[in-house]
Amino acid sequence: MDRDALRRIAEAAEAGDDETLVEVGAGTGLLTRFLAERARRLIAVEVDHRLAQRLRQEFSARPGVSVVEADILSTPVEELLERGGGGLPYVVAGNLPYFIGTAIVRKFLHAAVRPRRLIVTLQKEVAESMTAAPGRLTYLGVETQMYARARILLRLPPRVFNPPPKVHSAVVRLDVLDTPEVEVDNRGALLDLVHAGFAAPRKRLRNSLAIGLEIEPPEAEALLGAAGIEPEKRPAELELADWRQLYFEYRRQAGAVKD
Repeated sequence: MDRDALRRIAEAAEAGDDETLVEVGAGTGLLTRFLAERARRLIAVEVDHRLAQRLRQEFSARPGVSVVEADILSTPVEELLERGGGGLPYVVAGNLPYFIGTAIVRKFLHAAVRPRRLIVTLQKEVAESMTAAPGRLTYLGVETQMYARARILLRLPPRVFNPPPKVHSAVVRLDVLDTPEVEVDNRGALLDLVHAGFAAPRKRLRNSLAIGLEIEPPEAEALLGAAGIEPEKRPAELELADWRQLYFEYRRQAGAVKD
């Protein structure tokens, strides 16, 4: 990645003196060098032993920089912070591997101890899905926006990377909410319902939800009507508040909760 893009990512992290900055996938240290200039405490996480060793050598004279050799997806956040000598609150930054970028974001958004914000590079289509407005929402967008305010900071063409990838990229900022945007008794169950609603995203909601819940379309239509939602809408058109209302109606009919 070129220096201007790296600098802009590091600046966007806005690591304060009270914050630990966690870099995911430090690699050869291209972004690490820019982050180290702006963070009082930086934990560079790298799974590759050889690269981690190189990073330790390069930053050995920087007491504010720690290198943690770990698999980001299998290592608890609390362990990463402890091993890196950091504490709360913390911020996440990194150029994420495309094939696990979504999983990494989900890990931090669902963690028991969530970051204040994430500044991460993802494949452009994934970034656009996370930040989409109603009308273009996907399951990933609903899930992300339950936990964070999401926006694209920077779009990156392949030429800014060496070697250039075959896809375009984007830098996303996720400001994590103190309280999830949709507060329910069981967020996992809510996400299961949203996932069911997007079972066939190109279809009308009555049909998509019927497929996802394995019920007949008239049953799905009645459920949607009871929740005050137009059955002819498509899943992408619903707002987060609509999913909350549908969740409570679904659970109410199942006798599970009272709103």
